[in-house]
Amino acid sequence: MRDNLNSSRRSFLKSAAASAAAISVPGSVAALHAAGLVHSGGGEPLKIGLVGCGGRGSGAARQALDADNSNILWAVGDAFMSRVDDSVAALDEAMEGSGRTAQLQVPKERRFAGLDCIDRVLDSGVDVILLASPPGFRPMQIEKAVQKGVHIFAEKPVATDAPGLRRVRAACAEARKKSLSVVSGLCYRYHDGRRAIVKRLQEGAIGDILAIQGNYITGELWLHQRQPGWSDMENQLHNWLYYPWLSGDLIAEQHIHSLDVMAWIKGDVYPTRAYSLGGRQKRVEADYGNVFDHLATVYEWQDGARGFSYCRQQNGCFRDVDEYVIGTNGTARIFQHAIAGKTPWKFDGAIRDMYQAEHDEMFAAIRQGRRIDNSDYMINSTMMAIMGRMAAYTGKDVSWKEAWESQEQLMPDIVTMDMEPPTATVAIPGITKFH
Repeated sequence: MRDNLNSSRRSFLKSAAASAAAISVPGSVAALHAAGLVHSGGGEPLKIGLVGCGGRGSGAARQALDADNSNILWAVGDAFMSRVDDSVAALDEAMEGSGRTAQLQVPKERRFAGLDCIDRVLDSGVDVILLASPPGFRPMQIEKAVQKGVHIFAEKPVATDAPGLRRVRAACAEARKKSLSVVSGLCYRYHDGRRAIVKRLQEGAIGDILAIQGNYITGELWLHQRQPGWSDMENQLHNWLYYPWLSGDLIAEQHIHSLDVMAWIKGDVYPTRAYSLGGRQKRVEADYGNVFDHLATVYEWQDGARGFSYCRQQNGCFRDVDEYVIGTNGTARIFQHAIAGKTPWKFDGAIRDMYQAEHDEMFAAIRQGRRIDNSDYMINSTMMAIMGRMAAYTGKDVSWKEAWESQEQLMPDIVTMDMEPPTATVAIPGITKFH
């Protein structure tokens, strides 16, 4: 057990350092953050709760603490206590290196395990909640956070089905009435280079947008081998990526970043219809649940523009993560922050760590009495992903209206550890029905 804990700590610290190194530039704020040298001045303590202790949740907790040295991690919850303890231990080791362990105030009595851990984290008296558990739980969690009057950081996507999205939309309307910030984990919107190029495209730098190609063509992700004694529910929760009721499939869980950028370029105007090809060729074993491993989706906008969306999770294949934009007067590559054509341009400014920027801006706004409200695009971009999945699973041409009004509910209203999880049936285009 001790070896596993030390391995977990090392893995967390190594992945955090690698992430910072990959996206920082010399002399940038991100590089200083990675070195533990920059964090904003302190104010009144803000108590932070974390729900979901995987790599992204643990990373978000560290970034929340780095955003202001008066922020306190107050309560932590996950389906499994071992993950809670591993996350807190890794954070403790990371913070010890910067002499800021006082920001960690998570005694055993504020460490919660179980599928109802959100209730106990919220009841502990937190001011801000970080939601990073499997996305299927997000609608319920957002509702409960709003009811408690707590500011929200919500990882993407924010639902796995249309009924869940409608719940999120209603909850976010209540959040506005309560002046609560809702910040989305769609982190590309907090990347300085992407902000700059998208602004120029929206201002007409390449003329009218004719087409956008969004690629998230990458390799396979983690798999936790089933352990003796695990129930079907425990196995699915440990391997939530591979079950659409929990993850939304790869188009929603990962490729949503590309789809969000496509809609962002279009001024947050969303497509009216989608059709798609998809399936599973390589990850066909039962260990991989019932998600696809590739999808190719065409999105059409009312003005005639088209989006070409490609996502794949297969090892040993070509990889590319970028967005390519074609306009009447030029072209653009979003990840390169570059425009070619009549008015060539390339962003050459400093680029912050986008993950850190989300939290820096959120906590600055909270302390200044301002609201950040990312709810519209986090909801609509999730819908764009779900619409593409619906089109791929059924083989149908799906309209935005049909997708929004869909009655298909993947996520049960109540989930308990002792229940049987939803049946893991692989969709077959042309046979699977649209609901």
